[in-house]
Amino acid sequence: MKPRTFALFGAMTLFAALVITVRTFAQKTKEQFTTFDAPGAGLYGTLPTSINPRGIITGYYYDARGIIHGFVRVKDGAITTFDAGPKGTVANGINPAGVITGFFNDASGIAHGFLRAGDGAITTFDAGPGGTVAKGINPASEITGYYYASGVAHGFLRTRDGTITTFDAPGAGTVRGLGTVSSSINPAGSITGYYFDANDRVHGLLRAREGTITMFDAGPGNTFSNGINPAGAITGYYYDASGTIHGFLRARDGTITTVDAPGAGTGFKGTLCVSINPAGAITGFYNDASGTFHGFLRKPDHRAGSENELDDDDGEGSESSE
Repeated sequence: MKPRTFALFGAMTLFAALVITVRTFAQKTKEQFTTFDAPGAGLYGTLPTSINPRGIITGYYYDARGIIHGFVRVKDGAITTFDAGPKGTVANGINPAGVITGFFNDASGIAHGFLRAGDGAITTFDAGPGGTVAKGINPASEITGYYYASGVAHGFLRTRDGTITTFDAPGAGTVRGLGTVSSSINPAGSITGYYFDANDRVHGLLRAREGTITMFDAGPGNTFSNGINPAGAITGYYYDASGTIHGFLRARDGTITTVDAPGAGTGFKGTLCVSINPAGAITGFYNDASGTFHGFLRKPDHRAGSENELDDDDGEGSESSE
């Protein structure tokens, strides 16, 4: 399976049936994992995509008919589902106030961005002519993501008033199927994501608010950077030389730690980290040896000395936004 399978919504042919029982895994040091599944999740399963400072998670799941719906999981484990459009809803980002962004496909199969307010009201928008995928949202309700023009992906930043700025990583490919994918934005306006170079190799990127872009690789294979927190810590996943997928945590100083969920498979299977909150909690999903996908929540252990424990109440760094 090519790496692009996990990168682009249209290419996903994912996920076997998932267990209903929530299971908690604990490694001997540093990490605790809780897995969960959305009610009604069918053949292809549940994909968490973002976690906010209060531990509220959003994402999407496939029902028994293969239709995609958004969901919100609160800290006590209760899950609410929602739809933004007629042909599938993918929720990608949630801010401290619970405002969610993502995208849906219209009746013609064209993707459009959306913003879902705390009361459930949905606003749609487009960043470009060829389909818009909204990925991340910060406390100021600034949204980042990517859009297509002539089949090439371009990153964008949408401010709260709807103004859109586009950008491309230096070295990003300029032919169909390549380009720049923006994934997540933190309160300072720093953006992370990844880009496909002219050789179809994927690299992580960090874009400062003023527009400076830094490239990085987490491992020997393709690197997909998905989430950034207020401290500048980045999470995502990469492929090793054998094709196994590993999650990663990149500290602000560039130090990279590999993250593997217990039970994750090998050989084009593995662990995909997608979001990190201010306390360092990471959410994502993994597929086991049989190819079945499961969501997970990784909570760092403050006793290890290098990371902060997720607050047992509302979480550290909680901010408000309309």
